[in-house]
Amino acid sequence: MSVFASLVEHLADLLQPLFGVSAAAAAIVLFTAFVRLLVHPLSRAAARGQKARAALQPRIAELRRKHGRDPEKLQRAVLELHAREKVSPLSGCLPGLLQLPVFFLLYHLFSSETIGGRANELLGHRLFEAPLGGRWADALGDGGVFGGPGLVYVGLFAVVTVVAWFGYRLSRRTMAANPAAGEGEQVPGLGAVTKVMPFMSFLTLVTVAVMPLAAALYMVTSTTWSVVERSVLYR
Repeated sequence: MSVFASLVEHLADLLQPLFGVSAAAAAIVLFTAFVRLLVHPLSRAAARGQKARAALQPRIAELRRKHGRDPEKLQRAVLELHAREKVSPLSGCLPGLLQLPVFFLLYHLFSSETIGGRANELLGHRLFEAPLGGRWADALGDGGVFGGPGLVYVGLFAVVTVVAWFGYRLSRRTMAANPAAGEGEQVPGLGAVTKVMPFMSFLTLVTVAVMPLAAALYMVTSTTWSVVERSVLYR
């Protein structure tokens, strides 16, 4: 955590002339973009995997007609088909999973009063008037919805709502273009994941409401990146 804190502090110092009091917030956005660039090759691989799974749909439909009365045999046949074609039905989850450690590190960094035995100076940084270590409840207690900190959250909620709506429409359009994938391809657990996928972007609203502002800013930036990335890779 000390190393990560120093990285954020140094990056904020570099951005100070451009962003002033919000330099640390800008550093988090920049760091998020760097993380997403690192996992972008995996996102491209996930997009290729989805296209490969779509190409398998006629063969899966044939297996469904052949083994429709025997769910266990159908499931086994579909898994064997994926294995033969070297297509992973869960490859799309990997980019998101690899980001979790970074998110939790950022969450703990802006939730800890001390780091390495010293006071956590990052907690004094702000996004405009809202402390990066604060939460929405703190903003409501410091001037209400239309106070300085409250307006920062209103702006974030508005951004997340717009991004989530575009993400929802993109997911629905992708599922409509490949309706068989919405049935989960008989892969255990994938059907449930597919059903909730269009609503995943809206979960960022919960993050903004309950997490430290720094962690919420990471999620807002990452979610926005995801929607733009998917609109390019899955077109």
